Amino acid sequence: MSLILLAFCFFIIAMIYSTAGFGGGSSYIAILLLINLPLIDVRWIALVCNIIVASTSCWHFYKAGLLEPKKILPLVIFSVPLAFVGGTLRPETNMYRIVAGLALLGASVLMILNYKQMERKDLPSPTLSGIGGGIGLLSGFIGIGGGIFLSPVLHIIKWESAKVISAAASFFILVNSIAGLIGQTVNQFSIDWQMCIILASSVFIGGQIGNRMNIHILSSEKIKLISAILIAFVGFRILFTQLF
Repeated sequence: MSLILLAFCFFIIAMIYSTAGFGGGSSYIAILLLINLPLIDVRWIALVCNIIVASTSCWHFYKAGLLEPKKILPLVIFSVPLAFVGGTLRPETNMYRIVAGLALLGASVLMILNYKQMERKDLPSPTLSGIGGGIGLLSGFIGIGGGIFLSPVLHIIKWESAKVISAAASFFILVNSIAGLIGQTVNQFSIDWQMCIILASSVFIGGQIGNRMNIHILSSEKIKLISAILIAFVGFRILFTQLF
C-alpha cells in the first residue's frame, strides 16, 4: 500500500469516527497490520493518531460548551490506572473477544432501537467512577480505545445528550491514549518520521472535519445512530477477525 493511499484511509477513518467522538484507533491498527509493520510500531502510530484526533475534538467540544472536565472526571479517575492493569493481563483463550464483541453488538442494537433523544438522568459520582474504571480495565484487556465502550453505556443509561457523550468519549480516549503512549516508551520501537508526519496530518484534517460535523451539522439523533453503527462495526471485527 502506498503512503498516499494509507494517508487517505487514515483521513477517512478520522473523519468518520470523529463525528461520533471516537479516535479511530482500532481501525488504524487494522490497516497498519495489513502492511506488515511490527506490532510495537503499529501501537505507537495508532496511539499518536488517536491523541491528535481526540485532543483537537476535545478543544472544539470545550469551545462549544459541550465538554465539562469536572463532569467527566468521575469517568476517568480510575480508567487510566485500570487500563494499565488490563493491558498486563494475558488470557489463555479468545473468550474475552466473544464477550466484548457480543456486548458491543448488543449495545449498538439497543441504541438503534432507541435512537430518539431520551430524558437524561443523573448518576452519582461513585457509580460513574465504577463505570469508567470497568471500561478502562476492559479496554486495556482488549487492546482498543475505551471510547467505543464508554459511548454506548452512557447512551443506554441516558447520561447526557449525544453531543455531550461524544465530548466525554473524546476526553476518555485522549487520557487513556496518553497513558498508553507513556507505557509504550518502555519498549523499543522504530519511528518512520515521514510516515508519522503524513499520517498525523491526515488524521488532523479528517478529525477537524468530522468534529465540526458533530457540533454544527449533525443532530443528536444522527450522532447516536452513527455511533451505534460504528460500535456494531467494531463489535463484528472483534468477533470475526484477529486484527486487535
